Amino acid sequence: MRTLRFGISALFFLLLSFPAALAQQRPDALREYRAGNYERAVEICGNEITADPNNLESHVVICWSLLGLNRYVEALRYARAGRNLSRYDARITEILGEIYYYQGQNDEALQYFQEYVNLAPEGQRIETVYYFLGEIYIRLGRFRLADIALSTAVHWMPGNAAWWARLAYARESAGEFTEAVTAYERALSLNSRLSDARRGLERVRQTLAGP
Repeated sequence: MRTLRFGISALFFLLLSFPAALAQQRPDALREYRAGNYERAVEICGNEITADPNNLESHVVICWSLLGLNRYVEALRYARAGRNLSRYDARITEILGEIYYYQGQNDEALQYFQEYVNLAPEGQRIETVYYFLGEIYIRLGRFRLADIALSTAVHWMPGNAAWWARLAYARESAGEFTEAVTAYERALSLNSRLSDARRGLERVRQTLAGP
C-alpha cells in the first residue's frame, strides 16, 4: 500500500512539474529581442502569429525586431495588423511612428507620435518619442517646435549628450544663440568628444562675438 501511495505521489509530482518544464523550453521572443537576436525573435513571433493571429504581444515584439533589422515594410504590415487587434495600444502606435520616421514620411510619423503622447504621456518610450518629434521638426524647418520637443526629451533623459547637441542645433537654427551655447556646453560636459557639439559651440560663439 505504501509503495502504491509513493507511486501515485511521484506521478502527481511529475504531472505538476511537466508544464513548468515545458514553459522553460518554450522559445522566448522577447528575451531574444532584448539579447539583440532579432532574426530569432522574428522567427519565434512568426510561428506564434501563425498559431494565433490574435496574439498582440507577438505582433509587438516582431515589430520591434523588424525595426532592429531595418525591415520597415514588413514591420508596417505587422504593425497595421496589431493596430487592428488593439486600436489604442500605445506600443503599436509608437512603432508606427518609428516606421514612418525612418521612411522619411514626416506627416504620418508626426500623427502617430502625437497620438502616443496623448495615449501614454508618461509611457516607457516617451523620451524617445519627443526626440523623434524634435528631429521631424528640424527636418521641416520648424526649429522652435523642435526646441520644445527636444527640451522635453532631455527633461526625461538628461544624460543623453547627443540629444543635448540636437537641442542646441535647433536653438541655433532658431536664432536663440545664448540658449544654444548652454545646450552645446551641456552636451560637451556629458561627452567631451562629441564633435558636432564642439563645432556647433565654436560656430555660435563666433556668431555672438560678431565680425
